[in-house]
Amino acid sequence: MGIDLGTANTLVYVSGKGVVLEEPSVVAMHKDNPNEPLACGLEAKKMLGRTPDNVIAIRPLRDGVIADFDATEQMLQHFIRRAHDGRSPLIRPRMVIGIPSGVTGVERRAVEEAAKEAGASEVFLIDEPVAAAIGAGLPVSEPTGNMIVDIGGGTTEVAVLSLQGTVLSESVRVAGDELNDSIMLYMKKVHNLVIGERTAEDIKIQLGSAYPTEDEEPLMEVRGLHLLSGLPRTVTIKAPEIRESMSEPLSVIVEAVKRTLERTPPELAADIIDRGIMLAGGGALLKGIDTLISHETGIVTHIASDALSCVVLGTGRVLENFNNLGRVFKGHSRYE
Repeated sequence: MGIDLGTANTLVYVSGKGVVLEEPSVVAMHKDNPNEPLACGLEAKKMLGRTPDNVIAIRPLRDGVIADFDATEQMLQHFIRRAHDGRSPLIRPRMVIGIPSGVTGVERRAVEEAAKEAGASEVFLIDEPVAAAIGAGLPVSEPTGNMIVDIGGGTTEVAVLSLQGTVLSESVRVAGDELNDSIMLYMKKVHNLVIGERTAEDIKIQLGSAYPTEDEEPLMEVRGLHLLSGLPRTVTIKAPEIRESMSEPLSVIVEAVKRTLERTPPELAADIIDRGIMLAGGGALLKGIDTLISHETGIVTHIASDALSCVVLGTGRVLENFNNLGRVFKGHSRYE
């Protein structure tokens, strides 16, 4: 079983079946009984910001790492059961889990423990950029340089890969969540409107862009709470102002790409110029982000064909080619 344990979404791959589950990484539970989740995934996401006093809906992962251990374990157990058609698996599965390349040893052990408690017999950890590159179809086993930029919910991973190994990598904790936060802050500062995380996400998807495009959605109506009157209010916003609001986190991502390129050995840099930069993760779907990176680096930039699923597809390919791709793992734990 391959798992992309993401800040925004969790995806599960089962050998022989492919990607069987893609759900938001959200858990809803009663405050009085936190050991029994009310809902996980999409059902729980619908409750974000809309729960009564006795119910909480949380995202147990922040910046690509576990923020709430118990909730993550419950969510994993729920998703594993769902992946097996609602039943508990008869045998404890071997799991390959994608983790950010910049995590600490403590954060790595937390993922291993959560997987163990959720029923894994063996846990193999793989860096997300390596998994994303394999999932995107890059020739990571060959002696050529490949550059992958995986923009997720909590982290952006930039890596140069060759011969199944990471030559250089950089992990910045700026990604989709920070883009949402910058939109929320902009709406509060400029329009005196308080909006929630889900509304900011909708604005990013509908109006958001990283580079000016010709087919921009002209306007969007946004509802929220007006700061001055304290009453609900609707305001109309334009695409260019949303692009401007996201410029700061986007520049952090671009700078991480540039820093990695500056440190790349010359032979591999030549390969990257020939092959281009590959974008993966949900953030790669932001309109114009490939054009922005191309413009800033001078290197052609491609978006992976299934950007959202690259990491989980990579974990699946590693599972199915275990003997050939065994060198890519960062850690391994076995539980009898």
